[in-house]
Amino acid sequence: MSSSQTIELPGLDCGLCGSRTCQEFAARLQSEPNLISRCIHLSKDQISPTPTSSPLPQTGKVPGLTTPSTPTPCSTPIQIDPHFQTQQPNWRDSLDRPFDFYLEHFPEEPGPREIIIPHNPIITRELNIQIGDVLIGRPLGMSCGCPITHCGVVIEVDHRTGVMLWCVTGPLRPRQEGYKDLGYYIAEGYEGLIHEARCEIKIGMRYYFQPRMCMLQWRHSGLVNFLNRTPDALQVRLEGLWIG
Repeated sequence: MSSSQTIELPGLDCGLCGSRTCQEFAARLQSEPNLISRCIHLSKDQISPTPTSSPLPQTGKVPGLTTPSTPTPCSTPIQIDPHFQTQQPNWRDSLDRPFDFYLEHFPEEPGPREIIIPHNPIITRELNIQIGDVLIGRPLGMSCGCPITHCGVVIEVDHRTGVMLWCVTGPLRPRQEGYKDLGYYIAEGYEGLIHEARCEIKIGMRYYFQPRMCMLQWRHSGLVNFLNRTPDALQVRLEGLWIG
């Protein structure tokens, strides 16, 4: 890409291009300009127009919405890694709802850890799901009700119970490598890291949180039932998940 050619990315950080943020995608475009075709928001074939010159507002009130109360008292903020983020988070999701922390994935893994079970657990055996398989599926109902199809790679599988642990990777991998389709599944829990939070994190407490790589940038809620402090972060497991 020549220095005279400037393309303004939408700033939505949707992840559909395969990068976590528009800023990360812009850095890749410097050496791989043809990747710009991955940005669906710059495509002419859109169902509805998308602004391309300014990012979504990060502050302010959304018309017609009331501000929900915070579920957990936030009295002692933690700052485990102050250099992890370049700017102070405002702790609000894309619908202007407050949350307590970002859940980050383990750096040596391809994406966030999600503990799942198909609505029909026998599918795990029928599809002969093995470690390393690429899967797609959608978390239905009380387990989250997320409208986005999830895609990921299996890192643990129990054929007796049907329970699997996978890393959610986004849509590019199944498009490139093929996949097995779970259909509907239940999201039983998340595992990950907390580098920064606006309140003290305690085991046995329920918190609002936002998975860092959530394509919708929506807050989730979960009960912390495992907590381990490392030199750089808090390692947590959250179960009893729901969105909103």
